[in-house]
Amino acid sequence: MMRILDLIHRWGGGLLGLILAVLGLSGAILVHKELLVALPHANEAPLRSTEEVGRLTAGLLDGAQGGESLVLASEQFGLVQLRKPGGGGLYADQRGEIVDRWNSQWERPEIWLFDLHHHLFADDTGEIVAGIAGLAGVVFVLSGTILWWRTRRTFRLRAWPARLSRPAILMHHRDLGIVAAPVLLLVCLTGSMIIFRPMATFILSPLSPRATIEADIKPPRLNSGPLSPAPDWQGMVRTAHAVFPDAQIRIVSLPRKPGDPIVVRMKRPAEWLPNGRTTVSFDAATGTMLHKRDAMAMARGSRVFNTLYPLHAAKVGGLPYRLVMTLAGLALGLLGTLATWTFWFKRPRRRNTGTLAAAPANA
Repeated sequence: MMRILDLIHRWGGGLLGLILAVLGLSGAILVHKELLVALPHANEAPLRSTEEVGRLTAGLLDGAQGGESLVLASEQFGLVQLRKPGGGGLYADQRGEIVDRWNSQWERPEIWLFDLHHHLFADDTGEIVAGIAGLAGVVFVLSGTILWWRTRRTFRLRAWPARLSRPAILMHHRDLGIVAAPVLLLVCLTGSMIIFRPMATFILSPLSPRATIEADIKPPRLNSGPLSPAPDWQGMVRTAHAVFPDAQIRIVSLPRKPGDPIVVRMKRPAEWLPNGRTTVSFDAATGTMLHKRDAMAMARGSRVFNTLYPLHAAKVGGLPYRLVMTLAGLALGLLGTLATWTFWFKRPRRRNTGTLAAAPANA
């Protein structure tokens, strides 16, 4: 049994180790994503006045600017981001003055790093591959813990292998892996649950029925008119704030296709999600409120699901938790890289055990 487990662990690491390394290293950087922006006004406090938020939203989402969604400033990041189709967008300060703009994600490091971590630069296919790698990471942590137990008396914690020999690398892999195992299990499990929602609803089904969780997560089906050439953004912002007075508006999304509503996404104080999952939906033609959803009134399983991303991306817990997740990402990068190297390139050389028969002395 242990031989089979060791075989699965080695071959799985050899095949998926490099993907896990990329996910780990990119994730370690992304927990400090705001530091990559390095633009003026990025540290400003967010607007609180409903009228100011309404004017800013109207100024940036009018026909002259275009765009598909507007992400407002938060306590962690003081710029407003307008996302445009095709990966373009802009940053603006909270007076509506444009600070930076781009036509492609490759012009902004925090955006292409996010795409690398979430989609491996391969859209939905890359996301599925990343999810499979996350599931494999769960298996690696569990199997590696079992395999480590046999060698627990040789435990030595090192940031780097004592030597770049195969035995030293394997020993370092085992010992670093067992130290990082709890956080890596959390990272891999939450990441794969975010991508594979049926698996998430199954795991959370003891808390709430799967159908209830799925209904809470999915956007409601609403019938909206075509997008007005001059939407009443300020009126919708006022209405959203009136419905949830304690919530902060985080994202205003335009319809993705005909019949979709305008959605104002909000964060209530008790929500962990940085952008919240409380929403107010409006008819795109008239600005009439069509639907409201309170994230804090969702089923227990749905509320737990909403904590997966903040736990995975270190959006809770402040700087100490971000540092823990940074170290976990670096550990995953090191474990995955060295696992791939030892499996494919650092195999021991086979010695020639065959011996030639000695020639007779009188030959």
